[in-house]
Amino acid sequence: MNKAIQLVVFFVLSLGFTSVSFAAGLDEIPADIRAELYDPKLTDPAQPIEASLYRNWKTKNPPPWTIGYASSYAGNTWRKGAIQRLLGELLPKWQKLGLVKDIIVTQSNLKDSLQIQQMRQLVDQGVDAIIVCCSNPTALNQTVKYAYDKGVPTFSFTGYLTSPYAVNSSVNYHKAGYDIGRWMAEEIDEKGNILVIEGIPGASASDSQNRGVLDGLAQSPDIKVVGNIAHMWTSQVGQAETQKWLATHPQQLDGIAVQSSGETGVIQALLQSGRKIPPLSIGGELGALCYWRNNPEYISAAIQTWPPGDDIELGWNIMMRTMQGQGPKIQSILVPTIKSSYDDIKALLDENCDRNSTDWLHVGIETWGGKEYLDKFFLRPADPEKYKP
Repeated sequence: MNKAIQLVVFFVLSLGFTSVSFAAGLDEIPADIRAELYDPKLTDPAQPIEASLYRNWKTKNPPPWTIGYASSYAGNTWRKGAIQRLLGELLPKWQKLGLVKDIIVTQSNLKDSLQIQQMRQLVDQGVDAIIVCCSNPTALNQTVKYAYDKGVPTFSFTGYLTSPYAVNSSVNYHKAGYDIGRWMAEEIDEKGNILVIEGIPGASASDSQNRGVLDGLAQSPDIKVVGNIAHMWTSQVGQAETQKWLATHPQQLDGIAVQSSGETGVIQALLQSGRKIPPLSIGGELGALCYWRNNPEYISAAIQTWPPGDDIELGWNIMMRTMQGQGPKIQSILVPTIKSSYDDIKALLDENCDRNSTDWLHVGIETWGGKEYLDKFFLRPADPEKYKP
């Protein structure tokens, strides 16, 4: 009798947990996407996945709209790739569609207080929406609320803001990092010394992915993390920091789990050190992919977590849909990583590729959260390019 009661209580509690885990919004996402990208065990607990406050929202002003891009940093090729897509492709395209008037760009150089000031100025200038990238997950929250109260929504791509007044888009960084950690473990037969190189400490995308990598590596008890350094998502910094680390750590190194964009610089540091080049996690930097292209047996796969142009276009498309009143179901719209084989890279790069290139491989927006995929995350999905106010 007691066992029967226990089973009933367990069943009721299980139902209660399920209702909390898949509350309004997330329970409206297809089950296969939930299982792949929103598994609580592989999701950063700070990642906001509740129902979006913009489900029934529509901008107060008709197009053409003025968009503010409050960039937190411009000092690497990833940010260069993002802003090239933004100003070189998205702006003229959406101006031609008659939906965008202009984009105002600010740069805060990793200073939260300056970014907050710039965002408030953008709101006071009369922008219709703000898009940010890779920012501190909590520092901007009061400013995001200030913007919301003025009728200006905030969209964060490549990293999340914890404010309920923001809409986020990215891969699931904890899961992406976990997958990279498990790939690395398998690449070195589950044993050995690993150097972990993260991006910008304090940025949600960097912190989440770094925790995921460490969790993935920790599944193999014979793997030891012998160092953890940062490269500011910049290959030149990655090269310099790796050189310094190698100079003071002569022990055997069996693998390096490095976040893009830094892998090209890390390979250069290894080549200059004269040490054997252990397996390295490669994302989208062309120089590192070129090294693999010309050394077919080097690694088994590359895992792309954030092609810059595609990532900003994903965030842009979500912004446009939201401003048109399509109603995002949840706060964070996540996309899967892209895993590339050697044959994939060989088809894209020839043997004369540039091993020092810090440019990026883009997978294409229809692969990285295209229209059909995004339809699943909106209550009233429609082609945003065909919007007629």
